[in-house]
Amino acid sequence: MAVAGCTKCIKYMLFFFNFIFWLAGGVILGVALWLRHDSQTSNLLILQFEGHQAPGTFYISVYILIAVGAVMMLVGFVGCYGAIQESQCLLGTFFFFLVILFACEVAAAIWGFMNKDTISKELINFYDSAYIKAVDVSGSPSKDSAIKVLDVFHKTLDCCGKGDDTPLFKQVTGTLCPTKTPEDFLRSQSCHDKLIELFSEKLYLIGLAALVVAVIMIFEMIFTMVLCCGIRNSPGVY
Repeated sequence: MAVAGCTKCIKYMLFFFNFIFWLAGGVILGVALWLRHDSQTSNLLILQFEGHQAPGTFYISVYILIAVGAVMMLVGFVGCYGAIQESQCLLGTFFFFLVILFACEVAAAIWGFMNKDTISKELINFYDSAYIKAVDVSGSPSKDSAIKVLDVFHKTLDCCGKGDDTPLFKQVTGTLCPTKTPEDFLRSQSCHDKLIELFSEKLYLIGLAALVVAVIMIFEMIFTMVLCCGIRNSPGVY
């Protein structure tokens, strides 16, 4: 028999939250695909220098987001169907996957917090390795390729150099940043700062999405348990 009273209200609230959860999964999947193909990050992370690929740690979090978004859409559909059909089996399956997803999200949040500076630091080190070769006045064999790598950084981030103002940097500024004028250097042109800013914005977006999803999941787990108890205690259910 169908549930009634407050339990029926919980049923439709759970359906509503599951629908929001399903939509959130689609949004997260879309955001993750955008982050994966964003021109700024893609231009930097496809670079190679002296046989080494630019660090791709950022893409790990993006691939996790893609997987989470796809799973959320599937689980959200199961939850919607289970709520409408008042199926304890489907709701139990839905609750199980919610707990797994929530645990994975907490683990990913802890990992992200502990490694929030790793992505920018790795790319800063990659930039610095090319920068050292590019300003080498002794004529390093890899100087030309280093200048090309730096050119991509400078054009993508609209920056120039590491933020220092050494005589050596002033000497090679025309080579490394031919489009920059002396007036441009009155404001910060540090590629270090621009890299930190770029990935801080991306990670903030990921963190915000994770927080919203976590709140929705908590409400869904509560409503699922209440609805399961209501179905079990309904007349005609033994």
